Amino acid sequence: MFLVAIVSPVLGANCYVVAPEGAGECVLVDPGFNVKEQVDVTVAEHGLRPVAALVTHGHVDHTFSLAELCRRDDLPVYIHEADRYRLKDPIGTLGPEFAPMFAGLAADWSPPPDVRPVSNRQVIEIAGLTIRVIHAPGHTEGSVLYHVAGPVGSAGVCFTGDVLFTGTVGRIDLPGGDGEMMNDTLRRIADPEADGLPDDITILPGHGEGDSLGRQRVTNPYLNNF
Repeated sequence: MFLVAIVSPVLGANCYVVAPEGAGECVLVDPGFNVKEQVDVTVAEHGLRPVAALVTHGHVDHTFSLAELCRRDDLPVYIHEADRYRLKDPIGTLGPEFAPMFAGLAADWSPPPDVRPVSNRQVIEIAGLTIRVIHAPGHTEGSVLYHVAGPVGSAGVCFTGDVLFTGTVGRIDLPGGDGEMMNDTLRRIADPEADGLPDDITILPGHGEGDSLGRQRVTNPYLNNF
């Protein structure tokens, strides 16, 4: 599997470019602030063409470059139905504490024209990838995990957005956050049988470095409590 992480210079969110090995098409995951230029360099160097964007949740640090990319490349955007409303106003939906910090960027935003809502356990086949959607609310109402199947014998990777990080988890104090929902989500992630996520899967979070899910189940205090 071809996989490149591009770290946004604003808030350090990870944007991922993912494709099957040797493929010509790729998928973008969470294209946030100021990543378009590096995305363009990456896909050009490797002869790839983006054909879709996956959004783990609707916060602006994971969606802002959609405005440019979708205008130019006509990409369909996959996002859970419960977070779809955030694409109309990703800055305003941050709430009164953080929205004023990014208010000056509101004029540069335009909602993607082709939004395709996803639901729990949905399977998406695109760009030669098989992607399973796992609804994981708590950070936002519509947060999801995207489990991308690997080659035969490989558990693949799981894009966890701001639900699960290496060593910690996402905050629940922004609009749409919910502690009870987050606990339920983490309880399911901690159980290898609940959502079919084996220990040897690689988690790729919305911020910071990745890790094996099995190691996080042992070392992450928010998971090993369960």
